[in-house]
Amino acid sequence: MLNSEVLVQELQFKAVRSSGAGGQHVNKVSSKIELSFDLRNSAAFSERQKERLLAKLNHRLTKDGVLLMQCGESRSQHKNKDLIIKRFLALVKASLVVPKKRIPTKIPKSVIRKRLKNKKNLSDKKVNRRKPDLD
Repeated sequence: MLNSEVLVQELQFKAVRSSGAGGQHVNKVSSKIELSFDLRNSAAFSERQKERLLAKLNHRLTKDGVLLMQCGESRSQHKNKDLIIKRFLALVKASLVVPKKRIPTKIPKSVIRKRLKNKKNLSDKKVNRRKPDLD
């Protein structure tokens, strides 16, 4: 269903400098990876899949329908690239899952009878606790 080789070929990567502390190393090495994926112009998905992805990922997409992700966890550019590809594939796979439609179950008559019987017993118990009417 999901052809990851075709998807990975459509991805665009850009290496940028990581933010935060790190001394001289962080100032001279571009190890952070930014991934961009143009969902609307992708050939890897059918129109139905694109609609589902657009609906599920609309908060992560730009106005042009481009998904942007970034990873700067490792000091290695290659590790960051592998991490971001794995995250991207997991995100796409999770977004394409169609949830099962819930079928409401019918409550059995014996369960309804049992509930009403318990209510009646509790009511009778409370009635018996009252002071008797001597009129």
